[in-house]
Amino acid sequence: MWRYVLRRLLQSIPVFIGTTLLIYVMVFALPGDPIQALAGDKPIPESVQRTLRERYNLDDPLLVQYGKYMLGLLQGDLGENYTGQKVSEMLSGRWGVTIQLALTAWIFELLVGIGLGVWAGLRRGKLADTLVLGGTTLMIAVPVFVLGYTAQILLGVHWQIFPTAGTDDGWPLSYLLPGMVLGSLGLSYVARLTRTSLAENLRADYVRTARAKGLTRTRVVVRHTLRNSLIPVVTYLGVDFGVLMGGAIVTEGIFNLPGIGQQVFQSIQLKEGPVVVGAVTVLVLIFLLVNLIVDVLYGVLDPRIRYE
Repeated sequence: MWRYVLRRLLQSIPVFIGTTLLIYVMVFALPGDPIQALAGDKPIPESVQRTLRERYNLDDPLLVQYGKYMLGLLQGDLGENYTGQKVSEMLSGRWGVTIQLALTAWIFELLVGIGLGVWAGLRRGKLADTLVLGGTTLMIAVPVFVLGYTAQILLGVHWQIFPTAGTDDGWPLSYLLPGMVLGSLGLSYVARLTRTSLAENLRADYVRTARAKGLTRTRVVVRHTLRNSLIPVVTYLGVDFGVLMGGAIVTEGIFNLPGIGQQVFQSIQLKEGPVVVGAVTVLVLIFLLVNLIVDVLYGVLDPRIRYE
């Protein structure tokens, strides 16, 4: 097991380098002068521009800039924005909001998605199956900003079930409505994956053998069928947690949550490349770590899988 974990960690290094390089190039190759953006329409003296460009390595070739960024990253330094603020300090107060939002959405996907998938899978071809397939198709088709504003108006303003914006009520109350909106797409995929995998495994030979041995339907489903059916679902949930962390920009904007997504959006508008790259770099690390955990969980769900 430990050899496998070590091998996966080593495999993650080139993935991390390639991903961060691509992000760095995409952010800093964008047109526009970030130094001039600091002053807006006001002119900046040439001497000041020269000093700032030298300080932030803006005159160096792009690969040289990336190399200096990686050297700083190895020392735990995410860099500074163009006003001298540490990127790590700018993001430190926002990680909690985004993590709580992503965790709420992830739990919503896990519980409701698997529950609906099992309900539909055990009733394949019946009304319950049709309702789940139709409802999840509708959820996939509706854009998140439409769903977000609709849920905010109906559930927050008209019916006053949930807070409409901000984090004043703390976790979980302030995060329930945005979490459900953020997790709606993932929930649909989890439900459909669970339903399809469960329905397929119910026709497997080992399930017929278990039934022939006299095991109850509940034990056959819970102990044998569902366990194997959850392997593709765990794969998706593991990947989706990283997606939820990075994809909360729209949701945080709708519900006015001061998280990483909101900070990234503001930094893009202000052309603060170091902040965007720093935030996305940490998200990439989280994504790789979650995927490693998912790979290890395969062995828990299916003992036939060996890490050799």
